Amino acid sequence: MAILTSCEDTGGSLSVQEFGNVDGKQVGLYHIEFPGKLKASLTNYGGIVTHLKVPDRSGEMADIVLGYDNLKGYLTETPYFGALIGRYGNRIANGKFVLNGVEYELAKNNGLNHLHGGLKGFDKVVWAVVDTVVTKDKVSITLKYVSPGGEEGYPGTLTTSVTYTFTENELQIDYEATTDKTTIVNLTQHTYFNLSGDLDGDILDHELMLKAGRFLPVDSTLIPTGELRSVAGTPFDFTSPKTIGKEIATQNQQLEYGLGYDHSWILNEGLSLDDIAATLYHEESGRLMEVFTQEPAIQFYSGNFLDGTITGKSGKVYQHRYGLCLETQHYPDSPNQPDFPSVVLEPGDKYETKTVYRFSVR
Repeated sequence: MAILTSCEDTGGSLSVQEFGNVDGKQVGLYHIEFPGKLKASLTNYGGIVTHLKVPDRSGEMADIVLGYDNLKGYLTETPYFGALIGRYGNRIANGKFVLNGVEYELAKNNGLNHLHGGLKGFDKVVWAVVDTVVTKDKVSITLKYVSPGGEEGYPGTLTTSVTYTFTENELQIDYEATTDKTTIVNLTQHTYFNLSGDLDGDILDHELMLKAGRFLPVDSTLIPTGELRSVAGTPFDFTSPKTIGKEIATQNQQLEYGLGYDHSWILNEGLSLDDIAATLYHEESGRLMEVFTQEPAIQFYSGNFLDGTITGKSGKVYQHRYGLCLETQHYPDSPNQPDFPSVVLEPGDKYETKTVYRFSVR
């Protein structure tokens, strides 16, 4: 392991090693550690969080995210493990949208639809590491990527900065973006969590709570119909904690379309960054994750397309529903649905949003 640089304070520490080369650009793997509290690794390829270790109720540290031990895995086959997603997280119907009277064509990389920024979205580019900060209480890494106008079909040159900040019990993600031409943007983070810490079993025993009284029903291609439907009386009601497996096999058209949960929940109005938007709890380990966000929705994806064909870290085979995602974001297909919150970014304005994942034990 070639340590390129190392910096530590009395609390957190940061080191970086060579991780590989992509498109002639050097890729690093950055290691963050708060001894006995939190240990994480991320790479500037795709802004991917590769490892995240937190203690269980007995103090045993274990990795709670899916991914690979080497760069080759992420380059070969990955369902967005741990990655930054852009320019547009989630789906855009028929791979096109109209903005200021101009129709823009995007890649159709998910059946008829555009997904997660296209064929080479933000998850597949090398980000520049523009700043690192190490103090007693936090370690932060700021990544920057300039997406030229026309990349993947999107208008405008979009300059994006994402800062990952780690504390002894938190991962905070700050997103910023500016453009030189009217465009659309919806950034998110696609880490797959499994709080059991062994990554050797499914997530159906995890208890989930979402502060969301409504969700977005979808059509058979997973594009929202435009309806904001109440969760009351449906398998989509997570307003009180319940295990993910409790109703995932219920006969329900929406669950059939998603092959499980793969929908956006509309967070209750009035929530701020100080309010819990979601919780995820694993009773056996005692690990608890709380989610705080400034975004209006959370896409809960229950790992439905994991099928045992991917071998990840430490030789683990990722079977059906071995991980789940809680992607804080705006609504899918917003550019084509005028009643949804706007995702338009104008020149001179700044896109700014923050999400926090906080870890503890019960």
